[in-house]
Amino acid sequence: MSDLAQPSHLQPLDDLVPATGAGKAHFASDNAAGVCPEAWAAMEKANRDYAVSYGDDAWTARASQLLRDTFETDCEIFFVFNGTAANALALASCCQSYHSIICHETAHIHNDECGAPEFFSNGTKLLSAPGAHGKLGPGVIEELASRRTDIHYPKPRVISLTQSTELGTVYQLDELQAIEATARRFDLVTHMDGARFANAIASLGLAPKAATWQVGVDVLCFGGTKLGMANCEAVIFFNRDLAREFDYRCKQAGQLASKMRLLAAGWVGVLENGAWLKHALHANRCATHLAHRLEALGLPAAHPVQANAAFVRMPEELLRGLRQRGWLLYNFIGSGVVRLMCSWRTRDDEIDALLTDIHEIQKCPS
Repeated sequence: MSDLAQPSHLQPLDDLVPATGAGKAHFASDNAAGVCPEAWAAMEKANRDYAVSYGDDAWTARASQLLRDTFETDCEIFFVFNGTAANALALASCCQSYHSIICHETAHIHNDECGAPEFFSNGTKLLSAPGAHGKLGPGVIEELASRRTDIHYPKPRVISLTQSTELGTVYQLDELQAIEATARRFDLVTHMDGARFANAIASLGLAPKAATWQVGVDVLCFGGTKLGMANCEAVIFFNRDLAREFDYRCKQAGQLASKMRLLAAGWVGVLENGAWLKHALHANRCATHLAHRLEALGLPAAHPVQANAAFVRMPEELLRGLRQRGWLLYNFIGSGVVRLMCSWRTRDDEIDALLTDIHEIQKCPS
């Protein structure tokens, strides 16, 4: 047998692709969707020829300029592989080890990043707070920022906002303005976890600048992966002073891609002709449509549906029945609350299939 022949214990590649209707991960996460056509085409084009390594290439320069054009300002831009790195390194750049970060109790940095913000900031403490529908309000920020001022307490330094939130809601312009006023009063830096920032902008109908640097956001982690790219997030410093030596942080953390053009190309693909906003609008519309149809089946949304997520309370027998039929569904945020995510590729027939199964299980529970 040739040394290059496939080992007998490996599953044939064709068998790894599930048949239609199998492996129903459609609504488990927007990560379940593949790469959108615009990003894929740009990556293929970037792959055609040689290019300089480590970001000194035309694709990375083009992606950076397109982001500056999108936000209508001169800002520092870095590309990393994933959201954990983006958030953790951005926060580390804003803090000293004796500082603290104010965030919502459901924030990804608090619950889902395995201590990465604390690790990369050498111990900066996270101060979590409650808030309706996943949002921080000025009141809880003020309470935490002013709770203590003595040297024994980790000094509040950063407000971290998730936009859209972990519960699928969106900070409105007046809410962002109120938080900005509080941040100014307490001399706090504002970090925005924008894993689904595109969906928030699609919901708000605002220019990106109006929801970021014009309301005091100092650094944005703009999510590309959930938007439809392969594996790239953009860390955007509107406050350029905070970006000092950030390139070294990226390198030390293993986030400097040698073939950076293949990460950056996705941004070129989605930004050049507005695909980023088109896909976000589509995902948001699908989530709203799905939520309305679920409500008609007696499953109202647990939180306002303002972006590309719908959260519903499902009886255990219904959730069990859906899983038995192959649906992959997550209920990790709150007991009995199931998260249904829509993406750039969500289709009406996929929504119909889920709802048909729900209706059949409701009629004939096992």
